[in-house]
Parts: sequence; structure tokens; C-alpha cells
Amino acid sequence: MKVYGFHFIFSAYGFWLPNDPRGSWSDVVRQFALRRFGAATKVDTTRSVAHHKHDRQLRLAAKKALRYPPVEFTGVQAVEIAQGFATAFSEHDYAVHALAILPDHVHLVMAWHPRHMDEIAAHLKAKATASLSQQGLHPLARFAGKNGRIPSPWARNYWCPFITDERHMRVAIRYVEANPVKAGFKPQRWSLVTPNTA
Repeated sequence: MKVYGFHFIFSAYGFWLPNDPRGSWSDVVRQFALRRFGAATKVDTTRSVAHHKHDRQLRLAAKKALRYPPVEFTGVQAVEIAQGFATAFSEHDYAVHALAILPDHVHLVMAWHPRHMDEIAAHLKAKATASLSQQGLHPLARFAGKNGRIPSPWARNYWCPFITDERHMRVAIRYVEANPVKAGFKPQRWSLVTPNTA
């Protein structure tokens, strides 16, 4: 299968747990306190399961058992995340065609790139985190350890459905552009996004 592009979805810490009753892409529940809420609920689909019926009370109870409070990015933090992404884009010449930064997750559509998607995801999240820290905006800064290390504001894993052709690319771009509006926010326009002209 030819890969035409990537649709990355990064969750903020605490947004989508590995044992979310709707399903997840996780193989294991690493945090001991979460294990009493069930095993990992791995699914193979790349389609969103956000609207699947589920035990909402169980999901909320699990969030309360987290080591740190779930992260919700503010508008100011979103700007810094975008700045971090811009740094990453310039370092490896990523061509990004759509971006939506919401309080609890990020959508990003980019053209195919020779780097492995794990490396791309780690690079993007690292640069976004560094930008937040440099501006004193890291949402978990108050939980820094004795060594000064701050917990990541991101979930460990990520989703990345492959984009397989131009039509799929257009659909993904429209989905990401509409995502903030569906969530009740204003449309987002980021200068670091380059139009898809293919």
C-alpha cells in the first residue's frame, strides 16, 4: 500500500486512557491505579470511536485515578504548541496541510515524509513541549520531580491513520479544519500550514 500522507492525532495527558471503554490503540495499562478499571481496550480500526456508546461514569472515575490531573491546553498554550510544531517543520521540512489544536488533543495532516512516523510524532511532541516549557506555560510544571523533570503533557501513544490517495487527503484536511467548530470553537487558521495543491 502506498502511503500518501499521515493524519496524526496526539492526545493530551489524561484525555484518552488505554482502557477507555470506547476502545484505544494501547496494548497495556502501565499505570497501576488504572488497572482496576479494566485491561487495555485495543481496537484495530482507524475510524474514530469517540461517539461509541460507553460507560461514561467508568471513564470519568478512571481519570480521577490518574497520577496528575488531565491536561487541558489554553489558547495561549495552543499558540506555543504551534510554535513548537513550526520549529519541527523547519528542521525536517514537513509539509503540513491541516492543523487543529484543541484543549485535549491535536489533529495534524501532513504529506508523506521519509522519516518513520514514530520519529515524526516524537519530534513534534518534543518541540511543542519545549516551546511550552521555555515560555513557562507547561501545564504540569508544578509536578516537577526533585530532579526538575516535568511529566509530559502528552499521552504516551498516538494515532496515525495513513492517507492513501489524494481524495483521502482532501477528506482528512476537511475533517481537521472542521474539528474545532464541531467542538464549539472558532475555526483555526495557522500560518505554518501549507495548502494542499495536488
